[in-house]
Amino acid sequence: MDYSIYDAIQCGFKKIVFVIRKDFATEFKNIFEQKWGKKIETEYVYQEMASFADGYPIPAERAKPWGTAHAVLCAKPSVQDPFAVINADDFYGRDAFEKAIHFLNGSCNETTYSIIGYDLSKTLSENGTVSRGVCEVDKQDNLVSIHERTKIYRNEEGHITYEEDGKNYQVPDTSKVSMNFWCFDPSVFTFIEKIFKEFLKTSGHELKSEFFIPIIGDRFIHEDRGRIKIIPTDSTWFGVTYKEDAPEVQKSLNELIEAGIYPKKLF
Repeated sequence: MDYSIYDAIQCGFKKIVFVIRKDFATEFKNIFEQKWGKKIETEYVYQEMASFADGYPIPAERAKPWGTAHAVLCAKPSVQDPFAVINADDFYGRDAFEKAIHFLNGSCNETTYSIIGYDLSKTLSENGTVSRGVCEVDKQDNLVSIHERTKIYRNEEGHITYEEDGKNYQVPDTSKVSMNFWCFDPSVFTFIEKIFKEFLKTSGHELKSEFFIPIIGDRFIHEDRGRIKIIPTDSTWFGVTYKEDAPEVQKSLNELIEAGIYPKKLF
């Protein structure tokens, strides 16, 4: 997260909204305010079960949050301008933030959103399979659909494949995948709120149902509300899917520091 915040500041982002749980807000603020409080405007919002649920009877046994799209919706009171959404625990790279701010400042509007698209080959783990949102893209680089593929890996022949229903399917190395780096116009909040109410009616009784951002993207496209551009990035995504990934991620970060892309101390 520190590297993402550093890159965002370097690329011209002016505000960060953290979506967190209320029960660790004090500890979280104590950490991040000391690091970044004087360098960029920060705000904190809480993802709670009752937020935007409009009195829906939440199952008493449910402990799981409603999901990433609900987390975005919780930020509605704090966001009035075109904005980007990222995961807190992923490394996205400077180029991704440069592409995002350029889009937000020029092309983002009520009918045009975007996803920063990564080459699938740059998001794999050498320590096991991964799940990725593989994007189907038209000739104008518009998103057609996102398919959540599980058990993706590079096989012994060097081909990227995924498993589904006991069968293996090949995927091109250059397939674009979403790593949850989205760019939205604030008008999306009204749309998310509408879809969230529908989600609660159909799936709110399920203890593990989740309201994901790709659900919003898929509905936005298929209801002809606009387009979602796939913006390719040269950045290599880093993440610790398996504990064995950590040393390689640390090595990659050290190489970026040695190359002068990041200082040894970010703050």
